Amino acid sequence: MTTTQDTTNHDTTTVEYAPEPAPRLQWAKLAPDVYNAMVRLDTAARQGLDPALYELVKIRASQINHCAFCIDMHTKDALAAGESVERIVQLSAWDESRHFYTEKELAALELTEAVTVLTDGFVPDEVYEKAAEHFEEAELARLISAIAVINAWNRFGVTARMTPGHYQPGQHS
Repeated sequence: MTTTQDTTNHDTTTVEYAPEPAPRLQWAKLAPDVYNAMVRLDTAARQGLDPALYELVKIRASQINHCAFCIDMHTKDALAAGESVERIVQLSAWDESRHFYTEKELAALELTEAVTVLTDGFVPDEVYEKAAEHFEEAELARLISAIAVINAWNRFGVTARMTPGHYQPGQHS
């Protein structure tokens, strides 16, 4: 329960939030070798990618996958790194908010959605080709790796029902 005070007329208002659910299991503690391998894979995937772009991709994939823990983590990391609130808020509707992003970021976001959703069972040629226009091959390989890694992290987070809200920026860097 949270109590707030209105300083204009000195009223005290009590707001009762829903109870915080407990995670289903502490998978990182139960499978530390897998967790540590994922951390190493994540570290390798981010090499050579713009850190701001990397966080935008992680947030967007996490939104699609409904991973509240990862949305919390990567939003906080992006904000701490200087990303604007406006660009983060607009990520869920990036296609209608294209003017907030560079062409390179838009290509990365489109690729993120195509790799994350895989609705048709493949990444469309036009999506891949657009990304290839904006990224050198090695950078594109890293971007695809980063998208795959955040999707794996999302699946751990959603399945284990990891609880958002307690992460501090840079905690898992």
